[in-house]
Amino acid sequence: MARHHPDLIMCRKQPGITIGKLCKNCDGKCVICDSHIKLHTKVNICDECSYGNTLQNKCIICGGKGIADAYYCKSCVLQEKDRDGCPRIINLSSARMDYHFEHKKYNHSGIGSNSGGSGGTSSSNI
Repeated sequence: MARHHPDLIMCRKQPGITIGKLCKNCDGKCVICDSHIKLHTKVNICDECSYGNTLQNKCIICGGKGIADAYYCKSCVLQEKDRDGCPRIINLSSARMDYHFEHKKYNHSGIGSNSGGSGGTSSSNI
């Protein structure tokens, strides 16, 4: 995911002993390069990213409910990208934030709703 979205920021702190989790949508992907081929080594995340009920058992890529262990692919292990630190994504992408605010704007502004004070009749001059 982070390979295709340059605005995502990874934690990159010293990993601890906690194994990272992935949701059902992200399951089977390498957490660095999004490859579905030759998953090799389990992902360890830092203590801050695994602390508490809010972050525990969450997907380290998208933040969904984690159901499966996260892995690095064989090529990322050979290139030693698994030693760069904790791979958890700590911010939202700009596309996700834009979607959130656009959705919020249209739901609360009353666009498309029939909540006019005139009882459904329009008094426009044509």
